[in-house]
This record gives sequence, structure tokens and C-alpha cells, in this order.
Amino acid sequence: MRGLGGSPMLDYLTYTSLLGIIVSLVCITIAWWALQIFRFDLFTHNPNSPQTKTLQVILSIVLGYLLAEFFISFLGWSLNLGNLIG
Repeated sequence: MRGLGGSPMLDYLTYTSLLGIIVSLVCITIAWWALQIFRFDLFTHNPNSPQTKTLQVILSIVLGYLLAEFFISFLGWSLNLGNLIG
């Protein structure tokens, strides 16, 4: 059964891209959930303002992206260890 792209290299790129998108979205969601406990009212004048909500979204994206990059890099390093040993 053939994969999505037709060639093995294209299949690999397709699956790794799809994995990267899914991991990034999950990590952004986790970062958003984790930031809900943070008290922004201590640092902003109006915690319910659009600017504060925008700050929460931006922080969620940045933290989620960093977390996803860590997991994706760690996965790549783990897979490359097999090449070192075998």
C-alpha cells in the first residue's frame, strides 16, 4: 500500500510534517491550559481587557512552540541514536 506522497522520501516528509503540526497544536493547547492558573491581574491594569487576552494567546503560542520543538528534537535525537549504535 502506497503512502500519501508516492515516494518514500515524500512520505517521510509528509508524515513528519503532519506529526510536527499535531505536536505543536497539542503543546500550544497545554500551554494555554497551564497559563489559565497564572494571575495576570498582578501585572496588568485590566485583566479582562483584549490586550491581556492577546498576551495570553501570544504567550501560549510561544511556550507551546518551544515545548513542541523540544519534543520534536528529542524524538529526532532518539531516532538518530539507533544509527549510532546499529
